[in-house]
Amino acid sequence: MAKFQGGGQRSTGAEVKNAIMTGVSWMLPFVISGAVIMGIARIGASLYGIDNIWDASHEQAASVMVQMLHKFDGFGGLALSLMLPVVAGYISFALANKPGLAPGMVGGLLASNLGTGFLGALAAGFVAGYIVLALNRWIKLPKTLASAGPIFILPVGGTLLTCIVMAFVIGTPLAALNHGMEQWLLSMSGTNKVLLAAVIGGMVGFDLGGPVNKAAVTTAMALLASGIYDPNTAAQVAIIVPPIGLGVATLIWSSRFPESLREAGKASTLMGLIGVSEGAIPFALANPRIIVVNVIGSAVGASMAVGLGASNHAPISGFYGWLAVEQWPIYVLSIACGSAIIACGSLFIFRGEATPVSGGNKTTPAPKFKASR
Repeated sequence: MAKFQGGGQRSTGAEVKNAIMTGVSWMLPFVISGAVIMGIARIGASLYGIDNIWDASHEQAASVMVQMLHKFDGFGGLALSLMLPVVAGYISFALANKPGLAPGMVGGLLASNLGTGFLGALAAGFVAGYIVLALNRWIKLPKTLASAGPIFILPVGGTLLTCIVMAFVIGTPLAALNHGMEQWLLSMSGTNKVLLAAVIGGMVGFDLGGPVNKAAVTTAMALLASGIYDPNTAAQVAIIVPPIGLGVATLIWSSRFPESLREAGKASTLMGLIGVSEGAIPFALANPRIIVVNVIGSAVGASMAVGLGASNHAPISGFYGWLAVEQWPIYVLSIACGSAIIACGSLFIFRGEATPVSGGNKTTPAPKFKASR
């Protein structure tokens, strides 16, 4: 009897983490492309004095360009609508390989229809992946029929069972949980909203693209699907504040930094402007105390943006998306303030001294950070 095999054994924690990161990495191109296309449509519409280009009435507008911009907004929305099926599908794919892809995507689509949001899509991905793994383990076929398993039995059985579990077991509780969380976040105002933004900003600035950063950014982007924009606004500000702040500091107070970090600062500023928080990593490696400053600057910039009413509707942190933000002058001012805090705070961390070598009295400059080919 032949048995069609799944992936190798590994710890549950590593398996879950790998599955989530796989799902998110495949989801991001859909989210970013959809958001950028929608941003182009809405910026273009603003030139015509239109602030609701998504409204169906613009489909019959007198101007061909307005009709086109309305179509563009729809194209972007179509790309964004694939977010939940894709993240669920590739979580399942990471767990059960190709046979898990269809059950996961269908489960994610059902999660979207049931109103369970991002939580439901995550659940659908894991339900589908583990159901397919279970079917793979339990079903044994003769060698002559073994090839039918990965292309017929596993996708069909996995899809049906995933839909049954989502529709009749966990769909309703998850929808209620998601709705409650949405209402709670939407009801936040004043101090509560600012504190939430500060927490998200601090998490994003903490490890600069690491797991804490990604947890905050992914959650914020997921809430976009529910029309909740404050967490995303906080996250997108905090992504770019550390690299810009540290890059500017190396330009203004270059004597405070070793030569290697002056070179890294040039790249850091550019990386910050295009929305890459990893530009600040060389500074954290050279002196981990700067992490505290990064967290403070990111939290202040994020809470300032949200508290003063800026709203970023797209998962775009780079300068090319700033003008599409509601209250964009406040948004840019918040980035500048957060970056200034980090730039000034770096003066207490970097004082023009060489980095000491542990176990001796010698000193050596911080290591050079070279870009790979």
